[in-house]
Amino acid sequence: MTTGFTQHRTALAEGRYLRVVNYHNTPESMAPQLREELAAYAESFAGVTIADLDRFYATGVWPLDRPGFIPVFYEGYRNNHTVAAPICDALGLTAWFPIITRFVDCPPADQRAFADAHNIDLVEEELSSDRLALTWDEVAEIAERHIVVPHTGSHEQITNIRTPADIDRELITPRRKIQEVTGQEAPATVYLYGTPFGTHPLQDQAVLNAGYRYQISNTMLQRIA
Repeated sequence: MTTGFTQHRTALAEGRYLRVVNYHNTPESMAPQLREELAAYAESFAGVTIADLDRFYATGVWPLDRPGFIPVFYEGYRNNHTVAAPICDALGLTAWFPIITRFVDCPPADQRAFADAHNIDLVEEELSSDRLALTWDEVAEIAERHIVVPHTGSHEQITNIRTPADIDRELITPRRKIQEVTGQEAPATVYLYGTPFGTHPLQDQAVLNAGYRYQISNTMLQRIA
């Protein structure tokens, strides 16, 4: 079904839309600001679960009484567990956590070098910490209340994922690992730089073959299967 401007305008006027806000590093010094910002969103928007999205795409009926809101916390920083998830828990918000699985796999002593080599931004106040990334136990704990998905294995951009080995490392193994650790489905993936589905046929097919149902981009949360 093609949705034109009139349909979009009507949906916005009726509150049938989804606001997705992307965050990256959220250190302890940012906790008061983050809490205030998320609390403001929680007053005007309804938290959205994966079941809500699946129901909408299956029926075409928006299942909530307000516009939806999804906070997304990227990379797999340790402060996902110490700052972002607890604030979302307190506010009753379901967040999405796209994590770089090889960052989590990386020994703590090597995490800064891995971050520097893979476009993972760090903040000064955390550089002296004994660990920068989540542990897999923390990933499992976050997944009890939130949605954890891969942000590829290595924080890779779509054009660098071409060979079967690339696809396995960046798309297939990360999904399998997250599902094994959390006991939950990892329904979505997202590339470095947020490339949308529908622009690279080879990689699009690899995403579908890996079993993903959603793809997050800079401007969309796409239902792809």
